[in-house]
Amino acid sequence: MEQSASLAAKSVRTRAPRKPKKSQLPIALLASVLVIGFGFYLNQYNDKMVIYLLFGLAFGVVLQRARFCFTASMRDPWITGSTSVTRAVLIACSLATIGFSAIKYSAFAAGNPIPGMDNVGQISLALVIGAVIFGIGMVIAGGCASGTLMRVGEGFTMQMLSLVFFVIGSLWGAHDMGWWQTTVIKDAPAVFLPDVFGWLGALLVQFLIILLLYIASVKWQQKKVGSAE
Repeated sequence: MEQSASLAAKSVRTRAPRKPKKSQLPIALLASVLVIGFGFYLNQYNDKMVIYLLFGLAFGVVLQRARFCFTASMRDPWITGSTSVTRAVLIACSLATIGFSAIKYSAFAAGNPIPGMDNVGQISLALVIGAVIFGIGMVIAGGCASGTLMRVGEGFTMQMLSLVFFVIGSLWGAHDMGWWQTTVIKDAPAVFLPDVFGWLGALLVQFLIILLLYIASVKWQQKKVGSAE
């Protein structure tokens, strides 16, 4: 017992002191100057580009401070049992549902074309295959698109490599999309919930699904961890 205590004390004494972290303030100041300069450059061509730049920066700050990542929302419940990020994603989906529904319904009520209808995807085998491949890839890479960009901004070299192959894979997918459209997806149905349940019914169905998933995530964490924050 005394020998173990002696060895523990010796290991503590011989442990190398931690190096003080370098100040990142100069890098932050340099990045700020570059962003401001880039904003003035964009303003010469289109003043809206500055708004887009500011929105992108604000969105990145929110992602970084909140540690928001779709990969973590799917991965953490299985690995750690925590569903806090999962519930955050579900809340974000609820807010997005309200916003998008308001935009789409206002256009519909005014008799105008509903925006975003080109993005109503067809449900087919290609969707299943793509979802499985993307799910495997984002877990191996340690982040989805938003998580990868966030960590690239933080300086993670592994995520920089992931971003390179993310771009390559996207270009490859865009190149082959025509083949998928003509051979696999062309006869697949596209489901727009307001066409099936009406606008109010679509909202109720959407929120019911989100609510059930939220309750299930709380129950899952309570079962795995013992409590839900």
